[in-house]
Amino acid sequence: MGVPLLVLLLGLLIFHLGLCVWVVLKHFLMAELPSTLQHTVKMRFLHCMLLYVITLGNILDKMKICSMPKFSRFIHDRLSIKKKDPKMVVTDLHFGTIPVRLFQPKATSCSPRRGIIFYHGGGSVVGSLDSYHNFCLLLARETDSVLLAVGYRKLPYYHYPAITTDCLNAAIHFLKWLKSYGVDPSRVVICGESIGGGAAAHVTQALVGHKDLPQIWAQVLIYPLIQAINFQLPSAQQNQNIPFLTWDFLIMCICRYMAIDLSWKDAILKGAFIPPETWKKYRKWLSSDNIPKSFKKKYQEPEYPGPFNEAAYLEAKHLLDVHHAPLLADDETIAQLPETFLVSCGHDILRDDALLYKKRLEDQGVTVSWYNVEDGFHGCMVLYDKKFFSFSCSCKIFNAVVSYIKGI
Repeated sequence: MGVPLLVLLLGLLIFHLGLCVWVVLKHFLMAELPSTLQHTVKMRFLHCMLLYVITLGNILDKMKICSMPKFSRFIHDRLSIKKKDPKMVVTDLHFGTIPVRLFQPKATSCSPRRGIIFYHGGGSVVGSLDSYHNFCLLLARETDSVLLAVGYRKLPYYHYPAITTDCLNAAIHFLKWLKSYGVDPSRVVICGESIGGGAAAHVTQALVGHKDLPQIWAQVLIYPLIQAINFQLPSAQQNQNIPFLTWDFLIMCICRYMAIDLSWKDAILKGAFIPPETWKKYRKWLSSDNIPKSFKKKYQEPEYPGPFNEAAYLEAKHLLDVHHAPLLADDETIAQLPETFLVSCGHDILRDDALLYKKRLEDQGVTVSWYNVEDGFHGCMVLYDKKFFSFSCSCKIFNAVVSYIKGI
């Protein structure tokens, strides 16, 4: 009995060592770390960890042991140590079937507090109420707000439009019961990061039509995913291999969530799924012409979109749905949106999504504040409280968000 066990343990050790070597080689061969990025050793280590977890998750997925998203979230949550704060009350609730977490200051207030509805990031692969717990706790405490974090449904069991549906339903429920949570109905902020930023943009647009509910005071969108149509923008070319959101990982997350087979990846990247009449209609909002010249360094304008492929369109046409692409909302809806705070990062593949939405909002007279962190990268915000693994750009974003919310 001892010999077979020893052989098994030795085999597992060799497997994991081989996987580690493969991950390190892939990182050094594929990843790009510009000189302006700080703490490159930390970044390389964290990216190798991410690649290791995703790769092991894919192996377990193919062996039908555990799905990659479920495994990745499990590991991510285990690495997140939830803090306690004696000045805050944290309550886990359910709005119907949607798990939410409420963060409330303990101190009594002579008037109702500001409310924040927060949607986390993670591309529907990673991210949860637990992994964003500390960020939400700190944000609620520093802004003296009541914060609702929404634990929307994710992969592998739920696909589009589960995220936007859950986020909207949770927001409506919260808005109906603001007074019971001690929230001032005239001071509600919707905030989201990455795919959660896209969900925040969609929810804010959807609530424009709900005249029976309190109107949103402001929206805070942190490096949001505003569209998944034009993948040939300058930031996509410049940052396609920057950890932690590479081109390949972004496309994988989008295809999995939208239930699109990865064999259509090239057609999506080249825009071959976009009908000519659709591009003609939306080009004014999606084109790289809207990106300032200062952000087009080392950018080669591609022939875009590629030759139309009807089969690709039938497979991926829901990428053109306004629920997934808030940038495509009509002018009337955009014009009614509240003031907006947009955060972008210089080394983020989604940087230009924020720039496109900024112009879209400003063209319709919406007040926009914009904060671009030149040395920032996608996902840095969630590392804000990770001590040794935190980055200066993480602190910059957190402080900017706190300052904006307290100042409106």
